[in-house]
Amino acid sequence: MGITVIEQAKIQAQVLVPLIKALQAELGEARANSLVRKALGETYRRHGEEFWRAKNEKNLGKENLGKANLGKTMASAFATYARDDALDYRVVTQSQDAFEIDVTGCRYAEFYKELGEPELGFLLVCSADFDTAEGFDPDIKLARTQTIMQGAGHCDFRYRRSKEVD
Repeated sequence: MGITVIEQAKIQAQVLVPLIKALQAELGEARANSLVRKALGETYRRHGEEFWRAKNEKNLGKENLGKANLGKTMASAFATYARDDALDYRVVTQSQDAFEIDVTGCRYAEFYKELGEPELGFLLVCSADFDTAEGFDPDIKLARTQTIMQGAGHCDFRYRRSKEVD
């Protein structure tokens, strides 16, 4: 079945956390974090594109990827991120043009809190959500007002298609 996303995050943290801390010491926190977001953003966008294409291309064909069922595709994505008991969540809305969930338990956040680095967890894990969503489709927008990583009781993911599918 391969390595799970949470296992990947833990392995990456072994290298990225000390690297980012060194960059922050050298460049200042704001500049270092901006550099990290910029460097990783394109990678996460490409990951989103590849995921979206892989999940939908065989069913819809390349010319119809924008008509993919947002709820069904995002449910599959969250199942991938939740593997290995990484997330507890409840689906609020799932339809052709919307997918809304509340994450109520997050082992990614627990891991970074155990490291004493929740801010870096937000930078490396939570910030990637927006870049990944951009990669799915230009018409899909993610809104999120809070995260467990930043101390909230739950994360509120709200994916919506900005224009309706025919």
